[in-house]
Amino acid sequence: MPFSSGIKARAIQLLLGRVMSRVHEDLRFTDIPARTETLRVDTGAGPVTCTVYRPSATTDTPAPVYVNFHGGGFVVARSQQDDHICRCIAATAGCVVINVDYAVAPQRPYPAAVTQAYDVTRWVAENGAAGGWDGSRLAVGGHSAGANLTAAVCRLARERGTFRPRLQILDSAPLDQVADPAGKPSPVAKPLLTPQLMRIFTAAYVPDPADRAHPLVSPALADDLAGLPPALVITAENDRLREEGDAYAKALEAAGVPVTHRVFEGVDHYFTHTGPVPAGKEAIDLMATALRDALR
Repeated sequence: MPFSSGIKARAIQLLLGRVMSRVHEDLRFTDIPARTETLRVDTGAGPVTCTVYRPSATTDTPAPVYVNFHGGGFVVARSQQDDHICRCIAATAGCVVINVDYAVAPQRPYPAAVTQAYDVTRWVAENGAAGGWDGSRLAVGGHSAGANLTAAVCRLARERGTFRPRLQILDSAPLDQVADPAGKPSPVAKPLLTPQLMRIFTAAYVPDPADRAHPLVSPALADDLAGLPPALVITAENDRLREEGDAYAKALEAAGVPVTHRVFEGVDHYFTHTGPVPAGKEAIDLMATALRDALR
């Protein structure tokens, strides 16, 4: 990766790091208390810190578990940006939520984040008794870059036969790292994601262009989707990533994967964090409902 690309990515980390933790005040779910603890998991790409969210209601049997990956273009390391979603899902879906603080570029480019995401999820699946959850009832999901990692985790789990998520949640996922971002349209004049920003993210995360067509980097380019877990695919009408998300949902369905696909109208990338509030709440409720149904 050229030196200038790394400098640009580090500048983005500084500029966007705190901004991306600022969730719309009416989406913070301040009425839902946080019952959390910190977990550290060793992986093939180094140790990973996770935040564990517990459901408020206690049951006689261990609760199911949901592994969450935050967004940030593979560059911003701010897992707390998803705190509101994790608290809401833990409370309303009745599951333990593991929020993963995975490695980011340019300091740790591909495949570090994929390795950590998969290894953490496998650990969660295999260590339910120690962790206090039911690892056999597991789902995985994420937002933006985290949704890309979700697709990668599901692919690796299928290939290795290690565990099978009951649901994958893909919210506003970047699924094609080969196509020029300038060719990814939006119906609005100034969408949140600019081509320049998207190019910086890609160059930092996958510095070798030869890797960008790999199915673990660009799931939309894969032609072997059969056998992947059921999916909830959320796309935003004004998002430059909408078309590849829509296409991936159709490709999964064509491969025999059960898919629920919802396009939220009039919103842009990251709307589950910045609003509009009604759409953000509806999308988070959709995630929680899908998880409750899949994990019961």
